[in-house]
Amino acid sequence: MSDALIDDLGDWRADEELAEAMIPILGRLYREHDVIVYIFGRKLIRSSIDIIKAHRYARQYIGDEIAVSDSFPLLEAMGRMSLDSAKVDLGKLTVAWLEAQGDDASDIDAFVADQLRSINTGQGRLLTEPTDVVLYGFGRIGRLLARIMIDRTGSGSKLRLRAIVLRPGKDGDVEKRASLLRRDSIHGPFNGTIVADTDNSQIIANGNPIKLIYAKNPDDIDYTEYGINNAIVVDNTGMWRDADGLGQHLKSNGVARVLLTAPGKGEVKNIIYGVNNETIRDDDNVVSAASCTTNAIVPTLKVVNDTFGIENGHLETVHAFTNDQNLTDNFHKASRRGRAAPLNMVITETGAATAVAKALPELDGKLTGNAIRVPIPNVSLAILNLNLEKETTKDELNALLREASLSVDLGEQIDYTSSTELVSSDLVGAERASIVDSQATIVDGDRCVLYVWYDNEAGYSYQVVRIVQQLAGLDYPRVP
Repeated sequence: MSDALIDDLGDWRADEELAEAMIPILGRLYREHDVIVYIFGRKLIRSSIDIIKAHRYARQYIGDEIAVSDSFPLLEAMGRMSLDSAKVDLGKLTVAWLEAQGDDASDIDAFVADQLRSINTGQGRLLTEPTDVVLYGFGRIGRLLARIMIDRTGSGSKLRLRAIVLRPGKDGDVEKRASLLRRDSIHGPFNGTIVADTDNSQIIANGNPIKLIYAKNPDDIDYTEYGINNAIVVDNTGMWRDADGLGQHLKSNGVARVLLTAPGKGEVKNIIYGVNNETIRDDDNVVSAASCTTNAIVPTLKVVNDTFGIENGHLETVHAFTNDQNLTDNFHKASRRGRAAPLNMVITETGAATAVAKALPELDGKLTGNAIRVPIPNVSLAILNLNLEKETTKDELNALLREASLSVDLGEQIDYTSSTELVSSDLVGAERASIVDSQATIVDGDRCVLYVWYDNEAGYSYQVVRIVQQLAGLDYPRVP
């Protein structure tokens, strides 16, 4: 074995050993303090390989990897503190430490305490009691929301998925629903254990009992009979999209607020988390999370418009096929959608261009849009062809979007990639709603074309959960 190979293997093993030592610290910070740790927006999950990959992901932003040996002492220092609920970017913290430290590294505790002073107040968790959540409907988005919320119940003081409402079921329904949650052809197996408790009509996921409630109408249910109070109901059916229809949920005992996972109509506010979520008021008991495409394009459009101004433009979404299309040619009330989804590219309408104005009124009437459904089951691409008020360059525009992906304001919504090899399947499960493909950016003076990827299932679901967290009072501070 060559000396170079021995060195490489030795470096890997050293990184792996440190990454494994990080896992219990990350677990304690999450369970005991409700602190979530990131590397430039990529969450450090409890897997040594994923921790190492997150450190290497830093190349996208600072041009080099972050050494696990550099970040580990900082995480250790965090573990010795009694922090409040927060999201901490260990990547930014490590870069700041490397830039600030002298020859003596003994002051690392003081440095971390200073950097995290805003969340080292002794106030503790944001919520002392968990907020009940009910999923009304259990399709593609409903099941992903369930996975995300179950994964986030580890600290025991945030969102607790208590029930799923379904149409009146048949024999074997509990087992089938549990199986659909356990296995997913796109997003893979559930991370944990699923038990179908047919006797009690519930699914037990990672120890969390989730009641299956069968009802024809929202106001047929008394949630308090199941011990559910002041719940947030997430309506995934799309059957009702205005205030009157969605208001049926509020007639049920035990419901406090309603969130629609589709574009809202009339007076229902369409919320793009990170852009206009500050418009949610305490008396807004019905709101919408808009659409997956709107969540993908609005954050990027906001950044471009705030800096360069947008005169007008056209968006084209190359969108994965969805359940409302046919597998084989058959009758469909919508034009073209009746043709076989796995075999055709299908031109169809999208409301995303007009929906942008509900979050960014300054762009009202400036955008047109269309969609092409293509034969893949997940991950879509928005092509933004924009005429700007000011001239720019490709490097300048990309630098702006890269900086936005690191910002406190939009760092959870916008991701940025400089890979020349990226394809759609690489982005299955992506948590951020808007992924800028910098290699594809085109700029010609005051005209630009941006290519923005998005996992139309997972990326959107994470945005929905962020709104649910805000409705529950979980507004995590982000540091540094």
